[in-house]
Amino acid sequence: MRIALIALSMLAMQAADWPQYRGVNAKGISADKNLPVEFGPNKNVVWKTAVPRGHSSPVLAGTRIYLTAEDGQKIYTIGLDRKTGKELWRREAPRPRMEEMNKTNSAVSGSPASDGKNVYVFFGDFGLISYTADGVERWKLPLGPFNNINGHGSSPVIADGMLLLIVDQDTDSYILALDKDTGKQRWRTSRPENLRGYTTPSIWRPKTGPTEVVASGAFVTSAYELTTGKKLWWIRGMAWQLKGAPVIEGDIAYINSWESGGDVETPPEVPAWKETLALYDTNKDGKITEDESPKQLKKRSFLEADLNRDLSLDEHEWLFMTARRQAQNTVFAVRLGGRGDVTDSHVLWRYRKSLPNTASPLLYMGALFLVKDGGVVTSLNPEDGTVFKQARLTGALEQYWASPVGGDGKIYMASQGGKVTVLRAAPEWEILKINELDDDIFASPAIVDGMLFVRTRSALYCFKNQ
Repeated sequence: MRIALIALSMLAMQAADWPQYRGVNAKGISADKNLPVEFGPNKNVVWKTAVPRGHSSPVLAGTRIYLTAEDGQKIYTIGLDRKTGKELWRREAPRPRMEEMNKTNSAVSGSPASDGKNVYVFFGDFGLISYTADGVERWKLPLGPFNNINGHGSSPVIADGMLLLIVDQDTDSYILALDKDTGKQRWRTSRPENLRGYTTPSIWRPKTGPTEVVASGAFVTSAYELTTGKKLWWIRGMAWQLKGAPVIEGDIAYINSWESGGDVETPPEVPAWKETLALYDTNKDGKITEDESPKQLKKRSFLEADLNRDLSLDEHEWLFMTARRQAQNTVFAVRLGGRGDVTDSHVLWRYRKSLPNTASPLLYMGALFLVKDGGVVTSLNPEDGTVFKQARLTGALEQYWASPVGGDGKIYMASQGGKVTVLRAAPEWEILKINELDDDIFASPAIVDGMLFVRTRSALYCFKNQ
């Protein structure tokens, strides 16, 4: 009976809400019809609400829209009315530190998650907080400080009464599960094989066996039993610094991994640790300092390899640097349901060209869609990874931090420069319209109630055919 009620609750939410990053289970798909093709600051606007800057995507649940935002040194969770866009409440989060981050990142990159009654947010400068729909604090859990020089980008998700969060960093990576009502820890599983990352987990519910949490990460993607956190299976062969979320359809997951340096066909050879010590450890202390390091290991590379920031490299750090230099970019399909290392047995295909940096793949209308910086869109056959079509979005040749979303036979791709391209969703896709907004876009759009919600650097728009 309880399982049936959970299923009915999920169906009700799927029909009317966009409850987390990229909607239900991060798929980015809506069943809504009559979605707009043309829109802009003065066309098909239902409402526009000024909001402080932030990269987190809008989440819609119940009668509310939730965002996180930063204004100066203050970080907020904001609740808005879903129909009017009116700001109903704004709650400042504690900020005991201001961690280092990449200039393209934000202190509020992780999107909220909602169960329809409450909202859950993660700030890298504090930890996790839960509020009611009316902005009353329910609980908070300080986490960190963290060791991720680019800041954080992971979003929490909700499954079976638990709140899940991937916390990947250069040291002490882990995945965490809390009771969503109390904030108490259910389990925490270490991820020592993963370095810094910015991924959001997805949930797989097999016909038999335990529900699984599929969590991408640097070099390795792993799956965990939802109720216990036990590691069930893993796949090697990822790039490092993974972003986005796995896309699951049936018993197959589609996962993208890209990072600079991973496009070479033949990765460079890196000497073994013992050989490196023999050649460069002049003071014989069993470590390599920057002064002792090989000349080709430039200062930036050395600092990135120095995971614990002690100004020297040990064997653990050298092995990770070797893995990073030999990692290859790939988007791949994996059949779920294995146990242990399934790299050789469950990977169905890999594709290695023109891959997104940040944007998650979109599986829609018979194709897997990818958007790469520079406006390169590729549609792949989800059965075998072969290319249906690859071309540029002429007029929107920009960076793409937002992930594409689909509905009503259309795909929406938002560029950093504020251009939202609408494609006809088909293996042989075509451009229907390029719409220009008035500010940068980092957040992924949302689709609910026949409306498109787009967050720019300074505002949240609601568009609808008028």
